[in-house]
Amino acid sequence: MITTNRLRLRLSALRLNNAPRPGTRRPDVLRLGALRGATVATASALAALASAIWLEHHAHLGMDVVVTAVALSVTLARVQRGAGHQDRLIGVLVIAASAAVASEVGSLLVRHPILGDAAFVTAMAGAIWIRRFGARATKAGTFLVLPFVALLVTHTEGARPYAADHDAWSALIAVVAASWVWLGQLLATAVRFDRPRPRPTSRPSPAGSTKRRIPASTRMALQMAAALTTAFAAGHLVFHEHWPWAVLTAFIVCSGARGRGDVLHKSIERACGAAVGTAIATWIAGALPAHDRWSIVLIFTVLAIAGWLREISYALWAGSVTAVLSLLYGYYGQSAPSLLLTRLEAILVGAALGAAASWLILPVRTGDVFKRRVADALAALSDFLGTPIGDRAEARQRGARFLQTAELLEQIAKPIRTHRMLLRRAHSARRPRRTTGLTPGPAAHPASHPADAIDAVRACIAPVELLAKAFADTPPEPTPAWAGLQGAVAANLGTVRRRLGGRGSAGPAYRRLPHPASTSAGSALLELDAALAALDRAV
Repeated sequence: MITTNRLRLRLSALRLNNAPRPGTRRPDVLRLGALRGATVATASALAALASAIWLEHHAHLGMDVVVTAVALSVTLARVQRGAGHQDRLIGVLVIAASAAVASEVGSLLVRHPILGDAAFVTAMAGAIWIRRFGARATKAGTFLVLPFVALLVTHTEGARPYAADHDAWSALIAVVAASWVWLGQLLATAVRFDRPRPRPTSRPSPAGSTKRRIPASTRMALQMAAALTTAFAAGHLVFHEHWPWAVLTAFIVCSGARGRGDVLHKSIERACGAAVGTAIATWIAGALPAHDRWSIVLIFTVLAIAGWLREISYALWAGSVTAVLSLLYGYYGQSAPSLLLTRLEAILVGAALGAAASWLILPVRTGDVFKRRVADALAALSDFLGTPIGDRAEARQRGARFLQTAELLEQIAKPIRTHRMLLRRAHSARRPRRTTGLTPGPAAHPASHPADAIDAVRACIAPVELLAKAFADTPPEPTPAWAGLQGAVAANLGTVRRRLGGRGSAGPAYRRLPHPASTSAGSALLELDAALAALDRAV
């Protein structure tokens, strides 16, 4: 019976790991969900392109509005995927206003570069600072940023100040792009081509947001302001009319930094990917004449691939996006191979400035973010274990809340796991290999690593999925054996939480549960307890 229950648990976990879960990404290698989302994004971008070309032709606006429509539609398709109708409506209004302001800043960048630079930096830093006011403010900040990023993309050599009515046209183009994205995703959901789960409207408070410390949003805003200011200065002084490359790279590296380790890891990935993508795309664009229609075909092909690759690797995504930019500049006639070295230098300088700002100016320590997010995950797991038996809605809601916290922890996992890999490889290289008879054995690994705790939290996901179903389906009156086992696991969870908070001696020690379980749900509890035991050793 015990073996059968454990086998059933393993098969259920395997099935759940290959199905979409609330708040987590699909673990399948091909990322089919991301591929469907990228397909919808490309279709929306094509519709936005056609509409923008029609408006540009009749209103004589210039090709910058066409590029802006495509850039906004592609970015919005990712940001709005799975959003509710109210969030989408707010997004349309915010992005229209932001597009009008970005148009005015674009004129300042041409007429009064210093004032334009200052206005750009203020807008970008302000969009990050307002995150302190909650999830809706965070979403609004994301929409505020998008037109300014498109402004960097469309700003080319010899740009002229916009006409007086360009602000209104920019707002209209933003609304058109957002509307096509909204319609495309609604149709994809209606025909069940792409049905992402709704995005959560709340998230745990970030590390460093206590009253005694400077809020993380303020730190990130100051870091972004410093990175962009130095990137503008270096761009104008060193790269002259090609300054947008340095500024755009600094923004990409510095945005969304979740600690020093995260920004260093992403800066390396994005700089390497951007350099390779720029080199390849510059070579391709140099072989095509300016305003060649095949450049447009290549741009949309690479855009579709970029949206898919984002779920696989930041390096591949960065390479694809910068390849699009290189092809776009080639379409405008700036595809000379002699510009390749300048672009690569600007990318490396921007990446270095973005990483330096995140490391030197009120840095957010990776360890602090790690502890906060592990604590959030354990708090949500404790709340889940207290779910009333038979309450399906509550079991679903609390289970989704834990999965959300596990996903937030997974967001900072890459640099921590990379550090563990490098540390253990270095340890293995220094330590002589132990042998038993004629068979060599691997060197012992060093002590536990924070990445082990992240792996342990991830191992809790499958048991939680099974227990959520058990909490919903089990009769309201649980058996004494079930209640005792659930209480023992909850007590062990409390021990782990005290150890994480530095109060390990304030309560009972962790106790493994050796007794077998007679049901699949009981086996899931034991599986959860095993994951908690690994977490107890890691913290």
